[in-house]
Amino acid sequence: MSDNIRDQLLGLGFKPAPKPERKPEARRDGRSQGKPAQGRPQAGNKPAHAGKPSQHGKPAHPGKPGQGRPQQGPRKPRSQEDIDLAKAYAIRAQKEKDERIQAEQAKQEEARLRREARAKLEELIKDKGLNDPNADIARHFPYGGKIKRIYVNAEQLKALNAGELGVLQQNGRYLLVTAELLAQAEAIFAQAVALKVDPNAPADADPYADPQYQVPDDLVW
Repeated sequence: MSDNIRDQLLGLGFKPAPKPERKPEARRDGRSQGKPAQGRPQAGNKPAHAGKPSQHGKPAHPGKPGQGRPQQGPRKPRSQEDIDLAKAYAIRAQKEKDERIQAEQAKQEEARLRREARAKLEELIKDKGLNDPNADIARHFPYGGKIKRIYVNAEQLKALNAGELGVLQQNGRYLLVTAELLAQAEAIFAQAVALKVDPNAPADADPYADPQYQVPDDLVW
């Protein structure tokens, strides 16, 4: 249509035909450009908690408890052999415990008896020693795995070798006592008897009985 005709029509009151509205191009996913899909957030506008781990390094929404863990089956019952073996070990352990207790009790009882015997012996031989402070003859004898000695005079040496006297050990000292007192002390505490001579024993049974076989005083045993 030429411009003259268009002007004439406009003068007569006709309006120009409206231009057709341009439709937005359709996207490949079927949605129009510029209009976000309902119910789904646009790219770049993800929720703050989506995919973000919790403070402990675990997802904010963990699965149900126990998921991902292998479930253990029912526990296998113990066999009769295992039960009998466990009982045997328990009986043995109890027996060993009882034996240790009994041994400790026996040890304590023995120590108590020794204390009582020593006290009774000390009371028995109190002030009954025959040691001569002026004695100068050393009479040696074995006691406790070592060679010990006690000083006696000539008469005491003769009586000691004849079994009429004896020697007791008391608190590290050696006391010369009569044969009767020696026998009483032996009945109370035999470990205290240091020297008891048998007059019927052969002469060579005690090599220290004869003074000529005395061990020199300067010899260290």
